[in-house]
Amino acid sequence: MSTDTQDGDDLEERVSNFLRRNFPQIQMHGGSAAIQNIDRETGEVSIQLGGACSGCGISPMTIQAIKSRMVKEIPEIETVHADTGMDAGGHGGGGMSPSFPGETSDDGDDDEGPQAPF
Repeated sequence: MSTDTQDGDDLEERVSNFLRRNFPQIQMHGGSAAIQNIDRETGEVSIQLGGACSGCGISPMTIQAIKSRMVKEIPEIETVHADTGMDAGGHGGGGMSPSFPGETSDDGDDDEGPQAPF
């Protein structure tokens, strides 16, 4: 086995250990986190959250925590792309934003919500 492969395997193992060590609540709540890709040349890693993370209201916060902490703890990692598969094709969380009665949307329409029957 070449040194490059061993270094790459070590990086993948460190990313896996990071996810297990820092985010046990993902597994405790029925979610999963899997490495999709590691580009050692650019220092980019792609993470896919699944299981209960798909559609979870706090998954955007989990994604942000993964992104900010991984680059600090693993020096070779420059950029983290993470999503739940529920995003509209982009990396890094998001999807549909909730709307609340009375809140002004981006298009200028007010959503007053349903009218009460009384």
